[in-house]
Amino acid sequence: MKEELAILKRILAERRSIKPEDYSGELIDDHFIKLILEQANWAPTHGYTEPWRFVVYKGEALNRLGQFLATYDQPDPKAEGFNQIRFDRKANRPTMASHVIGVAMKSGTNPKIPEIEEVAAVAMAVQNMWLMTHTLGLGSYWSTGEVAFSEALRDFMGFDEEHKAMGLFYLGKPAKENPKGRRISEIESKVRWEN
Repeated sequence: MKEELAILKRILAERRSIKPEDYSGELIDDHFIKLILEQANWAPTHGYTEPWRFVVYKGEALNRLGQFLATYDQPDPKAEGFNQIRFDRKANRPTMASHVIGVAMKSGTNPKIPEIEEVAAVAMAVQNMWLMTHTLGLGSYWSTGEVAFSEALRDFMGFDEEHKAMGLFYLGKPAKENPKGRRISEIESKVRWEN
């Protein structure tokens, strides 16, 4: 028990966001992607709604994803202020990864389960993927922001109006060691005990 606890504590403390720019370019075997997704499916979920939905992009699909992201950011190349360097950076980012997993949510129909609980369940599914990725010695990064929650990304991923886009999960083999973690303050400053 003591050994398992030490391993789990280490995994939780050492997990980091590793961005595509820090991947080696090596491909990850699809077997490991399936293993990562299986762990996502074990996330907690109220009422067994299991609201997480995923789309795996690899190979040529990474180029299509990159073009979508770049065009979403700057739809008109003839517009004043168009930045070709920024466009290319956004277009190429997915191709730096071995795989990118599109994350979406489909809420259940039980009116007793509010949407925030479904959002939390999807976030826990992503955390499970992150922890498994780290345990396998791989790098990953959950990319969010404006496009991550857009109807445009939802549509690009091939989901209907019953779904919400929840971002992109990049995976690759790290080119260097994980950065050291830090927290601004200790847990004691964020907890109040009452008896």
